[in-house]
Amino acid sequence: MMRILPIFGTRPEVVKMAPVIQALKKTPGCETVVCVTAQHREMLDQALKLFAIVPDVDLNLMKPNQTLAQLTAAIFDNLDPVLEKYQPDWVLVQGDTTTVMVAALASYYRKIRVGHVEAGLRTGDKWQPFPEEINRRMASVITDLHFAPTEHSRQNLLREGVDDWRIVVTGNPVIDALNEIARRPAPAEVEAMLKQWGVLDGDRQLVLVTAHRRENFGKPLEDFFAALLALACEHADRLQLVYPVHLNPHVHQLAHQVLGNVPNIALLPPLEYLPMVHLMRRAHLVLTDSGGIQEEATALGIPTLVMRQVTERPEGVEAGVLKLVGTDTQRIIDETNRLLKNSDAYHAMTKAQNPFGDGQAAGRIVRALLDFADREQTTHA
Repeated sequence: MMRILPIFGTRPEVVKMAPVIQALKKTPGCETVVCVTAQHREMLDQALKLFAIVPDVDLNLMKPNQTLAQLTAAIFDNLDPVLEKYQPDWVLVQGDTTTVMVAALASYYRKIRVGHVEAGLRTGDKWQPFPEEINRRMASVITDLHFAPTEHSRQNLLREGVDDWRIVVTGNPVIDALNEIARRPAPAEVEAMLKQWGVLDGDRQLVLVTAHRRENFGKPLEDFFAALLALACEHADRLQLVYPVHLNPHVHQLAHQVLGNVPNIALLPPLEYLPMVHLMRRAHLVLTDSGGIQEEATALGIPTLVMRQVTERPEGVEAGVLKLVGTDTQRIIDETNRLLKNSDAYHAMTKAQNPFGDGQAAGRIVRALLDFADREQTTHA
């Protein structure tokens, strides 16, 4: 029996790990023990409920205004006894959160193998995104089996000296999750909002907005919000901007201060994944600094402007669905207006093929774990 301990702490990690956990639980010879750090409590719980995942271990580490150093120390202190108790054959981590970095290092201290889902993403700039770029690089040094979502990610790892046999290109399990959720009916609340905004009858076009990256706190976020305000005013009769606002006070307070009284901007609380996916499906455009939404919007063929200088997902840019525009106010306005007014430019961004996978990533990840075990048994026979 192979014991596997998936460890995660945020909603995006749940979304991308859920298909893997579901596949593991169906696999004979695998015992799966799910551990959450609850780095983000409320949004994590929403996603756990959506995918019917009940953690075996809940460290419940979220605290108000917690620094990265405090969070890091808390994960180390609380996770190590879990590793000692369960002694898994594998720890699985996903992406680039503080939970990922600490779980990988704590597992190394215990000589436990680490599998890294969504391995090999890089911007090449340690400050963008902060602290995720360093989190994922540190995890890669420790990882025993790298589940790269794309060939581009595989090449990043090879350049860093990772053995080729330790890398498996699987696709990204976010596409597995997206396909599952998109098949479910849209919640009534989403249909009601779309009707209220005039999107259902075609009176207005929906622009979905997300913004929460740490490196954009301060002036970059102010400039982005200034662009949203200008666009909302310029297209008051045409656009409905919808922004589920992150709970971080650096984002929440500024968003409500700048955008809170604009008739065609809806500032919503953070949405659960199901309504978020169905809003995205109805969006005409997406404006975001998020990582995961770059993949999801690409998969859905929704033209997306990315408020960042660099991206670890260049495949979407190369495919033509994503465009990096930074946080300069005028450039955001110009690029958005270009897509609103130039139908050829808009439709060119809707026709790209999805480079992030075919929805079968979870099965490939499980097979790679089993193949690794078989390889070891053969080696030591």
